[in-house]
Amino acid sequence: MRLKNKKMTPAFKLLFIATLFLSISSCNKDNNPDIKPRGNENAFAVYNQAYQENYEADNIDDIIANAKNAYILIDPFQDKIASFIPELKKNNNQVSGYISIGTGEDWRSDFEQLKPYLVTKEWGQWPGEYFLKKITPEVIAVMKTRIDSMAKWGCEWVEFDNMDWVFDDEYRSEYGIETTPEQGIAYFNELAEYLHQKGMKAMAKNTVEGASNFDGVLYESYNNDKNWWDKEGTRQFLNAGKPVIINHYNETNCDKVYIDYMDYYDKSISYICEDATLKKYVHYNE
Repeated sequence: MRLKNKKMTPAFKLLFIATLFLSISSCNKDNNPDIKPRGNENAFAVYNQAYQENYEADNIDDIIANAKNAYILIDPFQDKIASFIPELKKNNNQVSGYISIGTGEDWRSDFEQLKPYLVTKEWGQWPGEYFLKKITPEVIAVMKTRIDSMAKWGCEWVEFDNMDWVFDDEYRSEYGIETTPEQGIAYFNELAEYLHQKGMKAMAKNTVEGASNFDGVLYESYNNDKNWWDKEGTRQFLNAGKPVIINHYNETNCDKVYIDYMDYYDKSISYICEDATLKKYVHYNE
């Protein structure tokens, strides 16, 4: 049965108009290309001075001028970068120091200390880098010395690059990596525990396998290879209230990719995107 039209009272009419206005405003916001998508209260802005994939990384001056309530990744071992940490920590930012724990880099001052424990074949993808062949007390001592320096400089997090170097059987065979996955897991957990003893937090990178004691994870995502990682492990980190960051590369529609990731997981995902048009990082949740 079709209901007859009812007359609106003045009060109901005002309520109806207000509700309609809010609904239209919300739709416009969702569809306005000039308004970036945002995560929820657990998502935060991400800045990255430490490394680049295709285009320029964030520079220190821009980070100082713009970052608020952000996770800021720096390479504190680059010339003079550590001296900016007190300034970077203003505006409720948290500073994370980058180290590679699965490779030796020939531009580092401690490369010669690591060299006896590295493979001899250069990593084809990244010139000047050599995979760690085996874990020894000397290797662990080098990494802990790096952590000691970052603690002294004021870093609150450390991000472990190449912590998954032992999980690729083809790489292990091609480069002659002797370390087993089990040994690799024990190694990065020992370093994470050392961080915790110093009151710092450990950011995993590209894997959460064996990394349940880590405090967060960052994944590198690609235009032609999205969401390639352990999805259930990622959900477990999110359910535990741990930050999950996606660093997405070489993208023509950064907004859509962020929306897709939030739809797949939830709105607590944090996100930074390398914009292929602007040729630089674009930041969200600012």
